[in-house]
Amino acid sequence: MTFHPLRRLLLPLALSTLAGLYAPLWAQAATPVPSFKPEEVGIEEKLGATIPLDLTLNGEDGKPVTLRQLIDKPTILTLNYFRCAGICTPQLNGVAEALNRTEAIPSKDFQVLTVSFDERDEPEIAAQKRTNYLGEITRPFPPSAWRFLTGPGATTKALADAVGFKFKPVNDDFVHAAAIIFISPKGQITRYMYGVTYLPADLQMAAQEAARGEAQPTINKFLKFCFSYDPAGRRYVLNTTTIGATVIILGALIFVFALTRRGRRTKSEESE
Repeated sequence: MTFHPLRRLLLPLALSTLAGLYAPLWAQAATPVPSFKPEEVGIEEKLGATIPLDLTLNGEDGKPVTLRQLIDKPTILTLNYFRCAGICTPQLNGVAEALNRTEAIPSKDFQVLTVSFDERDEPEIAAQKRTNYLGEITRPFPPSAWRFLTGPGATTKALADAVGFKFKPVNDDFVHAAAIIFISPKGQITRYMYGVTYLPADLQMAAQEAARGEAQPTINKFLKFCFSYDPAGRRYVLNTTTIGATVIILGALIFVFALTRRGRRTKSEESE
């Protein structure tokens, strides 16, 4: 079969694009990847469960405080570690952005607790993190509405287990997911939101549901499928290379196929 000149150009282009876009993935395959089982990392939702409110953590001033003392209103819980070079910073930035734009009133309609699950984090670094993120809030926002807490490894692990947040130490860092978890004033888990960005309206609605103690199922679990751990950058990254390559190659191949069929029809019509 004789290829139309345009088809002769497009087919090698499609193949070269495929090779170019997937080459980084083949290179990464040779990179040592941390060894862990899928069930060891991620989120196991525990909607409706009550967290252990008698767990004692350390405030930014180093003074002990129990979750029961803190949780008296709808609460947004984030689990991070303060040395994280990966998704923790984008996630907390996303929380701050949503807090700036939501119509919910801080300290009345909701509060935020950010708890480090790394026992090496001290109250001093928690206080600094709190200062940094409160500085990103451009609306009236009481400092008490966003607390940064630390604690012994056994305590923070107990909290993580209670909300189904599974992480794994890898060398000096951790493999973990990104999610915010809504807790009712009575300590019940009512909603999970995945990723590092959050719609202000969704946050407000979830806070209202938490106030009523209504546990709602998660609709968007996109993070669990489209993020993978990058051991070199020590972060979760969106697999844009895979997605982009697939879309471009499929489009190119469909175009080549359409041109081929058109050429066959033209040749058939000429022979008649």
